[in-house]
Amino acid sequence: MAQLWGGRFTKETDQVVYKFNASIGFDKRFYAQDIKGSIAHVMMLSRQGILTDVEKEKIISGLEGILDDVRQGRLAISDKYEDIHSFVEAALIQRIGEAGKKLHTGRSRNDQVALDMKLYVRDEIRILDNVLEELLHAILAIMEENLDTYMPGFTHLQKAQPITLAHHMGAYFEMFKRDHERLNDILKRMNTCPLGSGALAGTTYPLDREYTATLLGFDGPTLNSIDGVSDRDYMIEFLSALSMIMMHLSRFSEEIIIWNSNEYQFVEIDDAYSTGSSIMPQKKNPDIAELVRGKTGRVYGALQAFLTTMKGLPLAYNKDMQEDKEWAFDAIDTVRDCLILFAGMLGTMQFRPDRMAKSAKQGFTNATDAADYLVNRGVPFRDAHGIIGQLVLQCIEKGISLDDLSLTEYQKASPVFQLDIYDAISLKTCVDKRITTGAPGAWAMEKTLEVYRRYMEEY
Repeated sequence: MAQLWGGRFTKETDQVVYKFNASIGFDKRFYAQDIKGSIAHVMMLSRQGILTDVEKEKIISGLEGILDDVRQGRLAISDKYEDIHSFVEAALIQRIGEAGKKLHTGRSRNDQVALDMKLYVRDEIRILDNVLEELLHAILAIMEENLDTYMPGFTHLQKAQPITLAHHMGAYFEMFKRDHERLNDILKRMNTCPLGSGALAGTTYPLDREYTATLLGFDGPTLNSIDGVSDRDYMIEFLSALSMIMMHLSRFSEEIIIWNSNEYQFVEIDDAYSTGSSIMPQKKNPDIAELVRGKTGRVYGALQAFLTTMKGLPLAYNKDMQEDKEWAFDAIDTVRDCLILFAGMLGTMQFRPDRMAKSAKQGFTNATDAADYLVNRGVPFRDAHGIIGQLVLQCIEKGISLDDLSLTEYQKASPVFQLDIYDAISLKTCVDKRITTGAPGAWAMEKTLEVYRRYMEEY
């Protein structure tokens, strides 16, 4: 079919070229944003006297009819059109006649697609942020229920010091809290309206760009028409933020996979979020966590691909920019699905406090506190370190924990030890005496939880 730009050309585009050039297969996703932007544009044109009130009402009625018909499945978006803009305009002209041909007055597809993508990303950020909120609520609920669930904390994947499950989960609350804040920062920075930038140099029509921006919920118009059509920084920021979310989900997934193993048995993943083996009947695999971990690379790929595309583009608009959509759409879908599934898995997961506490004891996570016990009674730290190191070696040889050593064995290592050593190295004591801000002690954790509860109330 003839294209909107076909007047300059003397023959039809080769069909292979046409298909290669067309974007309707993927940009049809933002038909609602395209129509929303067109309605605001028409309202502004009428206000400026460029369209009559009759034309305005006729065009808006036609656009609203197209929107409703597409949503209800009464109108299919046809791939015989080059892009979603061409489809909407052609459908409008078919429905209302000559008035529909005035829709594109004072704009270019360059500023139109820049607007559509901004509107779409803005909508998707808000949807993703709502899903992220559910995950934060799930993490907070686990924290509130596990202030006294003791477990080993790790460095280098080696058991280090005792903490609580609440404290461990708090680290992920902090990560996803930052993700929430990053998304909102992007919203603030991207919230300028490119419509009215034209192809790159504005237009001779007396457009009121401030009015259009207000109608569409922007803080104002873009202040440089070249940048208005060629800016994709917000897309790169968004893909970067999505990559950060996936990195956090992947780290979390890695730990759940480890905790679910036979060697740890810290968690029991609900059957709904697990699968079995086709050959080994005993298996219960953490497939959702593994898939989330695996799909992280997919989102990273979208970011890297678009950075590579943008790095060599001269001003202003170039067709290369069309490549942002498929990557962005796939990354958005991937992150949204991963967040929803991960929150569901986390909310149904059963934790094993007995296994966690046993692992903390067997890993000598209270060794530092045993050394501190000696230091607090006058033993130089370096000597205390050596004494406890020898006791740990004894325990390893006997297959016991520091809690299982007799007082005689303690006093043989140092006469400073008394019966209160057992209370000093209990997991509860080791954790609860750590009360500085951000530490795992119950008092410190209650203070942190108060902050998190207020944060979620104001989310």
